[in-house]
Amino acid sequence: MSNTAIIRMVASTVPDSVTEEAQEVVKDVAELVGAFNADDYIALCRGWDMQGIGRRAAAVHRRFDALAEEMIRHKEEARKEAAASGGGKDLLDILLDKAEDGASEIKLTRVNIKAFIIDVVTAGSDTSAAMEEWMLAELMNHPEALRKVREEIDAVVGRDRIVGEADLADLPYLQAAYKETLRLRPAAPIAFRQSTEEIHIRGFTVPAQSVVFLNVWSIGRDPAFWDDPLEFKPERFLAGGASENLEARGQHFQFIPFGSGRRGCPGMGLALQSVPAVVAALVQCFDWVCTGGDDATATASIDMEEGEGLVCARKHPLLLRAEPRLIPFPPLV
Repeated sequence: MSNTAIIRMVASTVPDSVTEEAQEVVKDVAELVGAFNADDYIALCRGWDMQGIGRRAAAVHRRFDALAEEMIRHKEEARKEAAASGGGKDLLDILLDKAEDGASEIKLTRVNIKAFIIDVVTAGSDTSAAMEEWMLAELMNHPEALRKVREEIDAVVGRDRIVGEADLADLPYLQAAYKETLRLRPAAPIAFRQSTEEIHIRGFTVPAQSVVFLNVWSIGRDPAFWDDPLEFKPERFLAGGASENLEARGQHFQFIPFGSGRRGCPGMGLALQSVPAVVAALVQCFDWVCTGGDDATATASIDMEEGEGLVCARKHPLLLRAEPRLIPFPPLV
């Protein structure tokens, strides 16, 4: 779902085959980026590709390049047909306009556009999907929080339409639950920067031009900054809570799920809108039951084990049974 939404934002009309193939390629990219590569740490191994990671990466790159090329060709054909009618533009339209503008200060090539597409799709799809899955799992494991989210949505939005991004400002408990999920389960658990000069931190010297890894996952669970750091408590972010003034945009260094500064996550604004909106719609429209359990015990049977990789995703997929609760659309017949 997240993958499809991201692709539709890039190019509003793409063949279904592109969306399906992109889902598989994004999974392969996340696995390869997060894999341990001996070439990076053992000098004698460099250049030999003993684990086959280089060959797999080259194969994935070829697949992604073909997908991006198909998206661009499809868009170019659509632009020719719609040249006379005008209409709205998506992100790929804007990039192609820039590439065709001979007076533009920035010259975009086809390779630049492909790279941009790949960056947006890989960075936005897997992370958003992981956060939606984590948030729903946390709510399932905490039925009281789930009840509060649902009651808030019903009170603010009602049951005549589906909740949307425009409603988020009026749903503080939903937002607090999302922040608490970001604190405990940041999509990117490790951030990295390069030091521009020598610095000293608690008696440790970091030389200039060193790559420094920041454990975002650990920072969000540090008892020096968080009461009951391992507990899922959205109330801490509500008015009157200990963390009511904390935002996830990087201003508070004890809470940096998207990083901070100029090298912070470029998709932060999208994630802060799309993820809670998606989860809100899922909670509003369906009652959820854990597969393999009855209604009385289902909410207590979801494991929260984390998988390996660059993105902090669940080790095991979240398997739930959806029971319709709200059907806002009129019947077709």
